[in-house]
Amino acid sequence: MRDFNDTDRNKKSGRIQAKTNPANLPATKSKILEEKVKASLKDGYLPCGIAFKIAYEENVPKIAVGETADRLGHRITNCQIGCFKVDKTVFDDTALKTNDEIISGIEKLKDADELTCEKVFELAKELKVAPMLLGNTATLKGWKVRRCQLGCF
Repeated sequence: MRDFNDTDRNKKSGRIQAKTNPANLPATKSKILEEKVKASLKDGYLPCGIAFKIAYEENVPKIAVGETADRLGHRITNCQIGCFKVDKTVFDDTALKTNDEIISGIEKLKDADELTCEKVFELAKELKVAPMLLGNTATLKGWKVRRCQLGCF
């Protein structure tokens, strides 16, 4: 993977309007987040699951962790619902067709214009399945999940 540079930041800011310090955290909490993000990098990238864990441990909104990673010039990687992968996993979709509950849940989110990262995670918890399965189902349907909880998309 290549570095997240100013060109990338400008491109992202054109698509996503994340404000600086979106959770209005005090400077001391921001400093703690910076240190945790730096300590949690894997090959210079912050895995999505680790970013969620940091938000939980520090009791801050997930968007604050994403904004901190951006400010420090680090990308989020390994999205838990399979977004922003260079290569999407190629697999036979027949297994997904057998679970009507998953397809129905994703379709309801899509029809209600609520196919968002947060709602996908809620549905995954409710159905007791991995969020990646729901993300892959949406991808197979040609639908995009919106509003990443970390502010990536």
